[in-house]
Amino acid sequence: MDKAMTRMSRLLAVAGVASIVFGVVVLLWPGITLLSLTLLFGAFAFVYGTFAIGAGLYLLAHRSTEWAPYVAAGVAGVIIGAITYLHPGITDLTLVYLVAAWAFVVGVFEVMAAIDMRGSLPGAVWLGLAGALSVVFGIVVAFRPGAGMLAILWVIGFYGILAGVTRLVAAYRIHQFHGDVKAVAAAMRPTQA
Repeated sequence: MDKAMTRMSRLLAVAGVASIVFGVVVLLWPGITLLSLTLLFGAFAFVYGTFAIGAGLYLLAHRSTEWAPYVAAGVAGVIIGAITYLHPGITDLTLVYLVAAWAFVVGVFEVMAAIDMRGSLPGAVWLGLAGALSVVFGIVVAFRPGAGMLAILWVIGFYGILAGVTRLVAAYRIHQFHGDVKAVAAAMRPTQA
């Protein structure tokens, strides 16, 4: 479990950084074309999905019960990323709904993972917060798709940054908790005279 926690915190941190980079690129490049945004989102969803699957499979290999939400969210990310690359000429509205669906699905599974980890890891609250933010974002975008592409880009950019920051905080808290557990375990070992 020692290696699983370390790896999980690293993968969560990479997903957080990818989310922040995606958000910053969208905010700093407001004249982005639909095709560029589509390809950027597809790459982000695919990378996030790959790392989430990796985290879930690593947890499964270490006989942890929290693997399913990670794998499910990862599969959703990979599928949506692949669909985005296979059909880059999708319309504005389809892209908006694709982004909303991805955010909603990932958010639900992150909330489920946070509920499974509550009480055992202090970073679970931050993961749940990132998931709740994703669910709210997905719902808002799905019900307000005609708000204009520039407005949607700003929302997508801020969402990417906020979700990334909360994932980084969750990763830090999990890593910090892991270090605390190792220190307590070392202190409890009998000393040899």
